[in-house]
Amino acid sequence: MRLADPWVLAILLLPLGLYAWRWWHRDRPPAHRIGFPPLRFLADAPSSRRLRLRRLPGVLGALGLVLVTLALARPQQVGEINTVHTKSRNIMLVLDISSSMKAPDFQPGNRLTVARGILSEFVRRRQGDLLGLVIFSGRAFLQAPLGPDVQILGKLIDQVELGILPDGTAIGTALALGLSQLKDMPPKASAVILVTDGANNTGEPTPLAAAEAARALGIQVYAIGLSAVDTMANKESYVWRAGRQADRLLASDEAILDRLTRRTGGQYFRATDPEVLRSIMDRIDPLERTDVQIAELRDYRELYPFLLIPGLLLLALQSVLAATWLRSVP
Repeated sequence: MRLADPWVLAILLLPLGLYAWRWWHRDRPPAHRIGFPPLRFLADAPSSRRLRLRRLPGVLGALGLVLVTLALARPQQVGEINTVHTKSRNIMLVLDISSSMKAPDFQPGNRLTVARGILSEFVRRRQGDLLGLVIFSGRAFLQAPLGPDVQILGKLIDQVELGILPDGTAIGTALALGLSQLKDMPPKASAVILVTDGANNTGEPTPLAAAEAARALGIQVYAIGLSAVDTMANKESYVWRAGRQADRLLASDEAILDRLTRRTGGQYFRATDPEVLRSIMDRIDPLERTDVQIAELRDYRELYPFLLIPGLLLLALQSVLAATWLRSVP
């Protein structure tokens, strides 16, 4: 058994201090009292049952207060611990949110809108898998650590917006952050999926250095480059004029992404429209599942009602006795 909120027991210090103060001043007459003449001739008379029980309300009140306080501390009975075995894949999604993702060459919406929707679909099909999300532009941010709740992750992906990080494209930094979530997981069932439309232009480590780290860990990296067909064919950057030029995704940049992924045993894909991007996600899907042991603790059984109800009854009984049969004159 355990107490969920043991700090609540500090409440007992107040009545204990009050009772201690009263005991210390037990021989001091109260400031306001009614004076009666001494009745020493009745000293040898037998005491009545009411007199013998005159301290009962105080005892009942003290016990009731202790029981109610213990109930507020929420005693709980610990359930059994079961080891659950499951087949799981461990996938970190790394999503580019730099300003170039505003480009409207992916319809409907822009590159980020389309990538966000397809990644959200991909995540919600991953029941039983462990997934996480890193977003990046000039800096990388862990939006969601590796975990099993695909519904929450899908909502987090839907809420990703442009402009929440400094602009730029820190691919190496984002990959390193994603790898940090997978380093203790079975490598055969672990992968990083990078979605970007630009070349690395800031941050540490470099993408190739991050690829070497992934290779050392045995984790595959899949990269998806987003750009329109004519942009890729002409090897020219797409310029989205919203105050600055978009990142460049040229043939040389694609070669770096291809080299990066092959170094880890993964693959580079080019997505020129939403349907191609969706088909690429389907091709990545058959990643090997690995048996994972998850220790789950059953819900605790709350025991506070067994203390709260008797405590309230004792406090109620104290009030009734003090106001009726055992009432006393100050």
